[in-house]
Amino acid sequence: MRAAGDANGEYDERAVTVGSPKKAAAGIPAVLVALRRSLAQMGVLRTVATLRRVNQRDGFDCPGCAWPEESGGRKAAEFCENGAKAVAEEATRRVVDPEFFARHPVADLAARPEYWLSQQGRLTHPMVLRPGDTHYRPIGWDGAYDVIADHLNGLSGPDEAVFYTSGRTSNEAAFLYQLLVRSFGTNNLPDCSNMCHESSGTALTDSIGIGKGSVTVSDIANADLIVIAGQNPGTNHPRMLSVLAEAKANGARIIAVNPLPEAGLIRFDDPQTVRGVLGGGVPLADEFVQIRLGGDMALFRGVARLLLEADDRAPGSVLDRDFIAGHCHGFDEYAAAARGVDLDTVLAATGITAPQLHRVADMLADSRRTVVCWAMGLTQHTHAVATIGEITNILLLRGMIGKPGAGVCPVRGHSNVQGDRTMGIWEKVPDAFLDALDSRFGIRTPRRHGLDTVNAIRAMRDGRASVFVAMGGNFASATPDTEVTEAALRTCALTVQVSTKLNRSHLVHGRTALILPTLGRTDRDIVDGRKQVVSVEDSMSMVHLSRGSLPPPGDDVRSEIAIICGLARHLLGPGHPVPWERFAADYDRIRDEIAAVVPGCADYNRRVRAPDGFSLPHPPRDTRQFPTATGKANFATSPLRWVPVPPGRLVLQTLRSHDQFNTTIYGLDDRYRGISGGRRVVFVNPADIAAFGLAAGDRVDLVSEFGDDCRERRAEDFLVVPYSTPAGNAAAYYPETNPLVPLDHVADRSNTPVSKAIVIRLEKV
Repeated sequence: MRAAGDANGEYDERAVTVGSPKKAAAGIPAVLVALRRSLAQMGVLRTVATLRRVNQRDGFDCPGCAWPEESGGRKAAEFCENGAKAVAEEATRRVVDPEFFARHPVADLAARPEYWLSQQGRLTHPMVLRPGDTHYRPIGWDGAYDVIADHLNGLSGPDEAVFYTSGRTSNEAAFLYQLLVRSFGTNNLPDCSNMCHESSGTALTDSIGIGKGSVTVSDIANADLIVIAGQNPGTNHPRMLSVLAEAKANGARIIAVNPLPEAGLIRFDDPQTVRGVLGGGVPLADEFVQIRLGGDMALFRGVARLLLEADDRAPGSVLDRDFIAGHCHGFDEYAAAARGVDLDTVLAATGITAPQLHRVADMLADSRRTVVCWAMGLTQHTHAVATIGEITNILLLRGMIGKPGAGVCPVRGHSNVQGDRTMGIWEKVPDAFLDALDSRFGIRTPRRHGLDTVNAIRAMRDGRASVFVAMGGNFASATPDTEVTEAALRTCALTVQVSTKLNRSHLVHGRTALILPTLGRTDRDIVDGRKQVVSVEDSMSMVHLSRGSLPPPGDDVRSEIAIICGLARHLLGPGHPVPWERFAADYDRIRDEIAAVVPGCADYNRRVRAPDGFSLPHPPRDTRQFPTATGKANFATSPLRWVPVPPGRLVLQTLRSHDQFNTTIYGLDDRYRGISGGRRVVFVNPADIAAFGLAAGDRVDLVSEFGDDCRERRAEDFLVVPYSTPAGNAAAYYPETNPLVPLDHVADRSNTPVSKAIVIRLEKV
């Protein structure tokens, strides 16, 4: 029930309607939706003042995805529909103040859906929930720091604490956060990358020696072939569509590899062009490979065999033999594995036809500048690392690393998740980084590797960790196996959430819980009368400044940097050698320390103030140097794996709607897939619906099945929607389906939760 003063976030999941999927992305509908959401949250003047500064050189970095800006100038509207939604969510005029918490017991808030919570507005005061309390109550900042310090100093050892980081934390805050945590004595620094691109980083470090993509925006615009696998740019990285359209204008061809046809890869109606407004737009994908979930490794292994055989027929016409001989290791072993793959097995694993497999191979053979992009559709499988290694193999065969218009492109989601890792947010950071911290600050950092996200949940579950601190994010809703994760958080003595807005994690709490309100990207940050700026790193290793301009939502809201420095002094004491007060007073001093510690960041303060910032070094891209154990790019050779569909079951992938960004629900529509007014829907092939004795519009429970685990995992009451997806596969939105993902269902080596290959059965309600 809506109380006086609450924002309207009520809805009825049973009122969802289903229409036809769209065949184009963006266009005038995107503009109208962006304006409508912005005006509702911010009003007219605030909308104009804010949107004109998004991703501008003198403005702030979008708090949504990490897609880069093009060098050499910016458009007047340098944002997409979902970027506008992200800005509106943060820059909203709505507030969640102490009076709100006085109106709502925690039990009431815990029963609300994520959408309702996010609609209430920005947090304005530090709040505490003490043992036995029914409501969060205000607390002063010093009191909050004392609560945290008392709990941390009362632990048997530092490794009993977990310090999580979201991907929106600035470089400066991330650097100080890891410095605080390591000064305290632990490397327990899980972050959101553990759940998304950890598989990419693991595979790329093996193959080319650095876990980051090797391309720039210009490379994509000038490629003649772009492969986009397991990625939906129309929803998750909409500004990428403009670059793809530019590439098409330059003659590029695009291969889309995905279980679902996505509007953004069918046609792009650019609302900033006459063609996009008046109709027609730009057709994007020249080849749509509707692959079965988990079949990507088989696809690229089969293509490799065809490329090798084509080169056999005309030696030197397909393989870049000079590159392989001069820069690569392990070719012979890999070539033998690729030649030995059975093409019938490839077709069975992928679900595609032989002619299409040959067309894809021919397009790769004909290309002179190939870029391969991917996202969560590839990284969240048990064999994700092997799959990404297979992609890199294809590019190595063709000499497509360290070449203009070519390379690997893992497309990161969170706006600074890559920067967090660069700044040391990693549970397994190299000793050289720790040595630099010790030398610079006169501290002694721990060398034992810490906990990643999955292992942190296990530690809390098992009682080996009892304090959980989150620098941003929504841990309870972002993580797998919801029942297990929530129980793990509730075992903690203390949970701390540094947040901009109310979310589920504030309501899944330890015996004592704190909510600490922080500034967002859009907010002005003034320290002693001087405006402070922060920096971020985009998905292609460009580092640039971000300058918020809006007045904060309340006088008690502090920057992440101020929160970290205040906590550090309370926790570590006045004698700690790190000058926390100096850092809080002037962010340039933080950047000076980053320059001294972080590789590639020399002269940081000057370089980051260039109009487009600066690019971090990338040896494979810059000089064809590969910092691997062999000193060369390594071909990966792994046994071929895919995801068979058990009889009478489906393999489910979790995904975003068009009205969300990760766990933040902007609205209740998925315009491109024809869904309006709700989220509990499951997309199923019509043949599977008939085979299971169901009909469109039936409601079902989704029940996951995993190994020898006898525990039932159930997500209740989903609407069955017929959709174009491979037989045996299905799709549904997260976080609603996170309860179905077993905690132990993880990718080999990266430990990333497998959210794209969940075996389920459907039970009619």
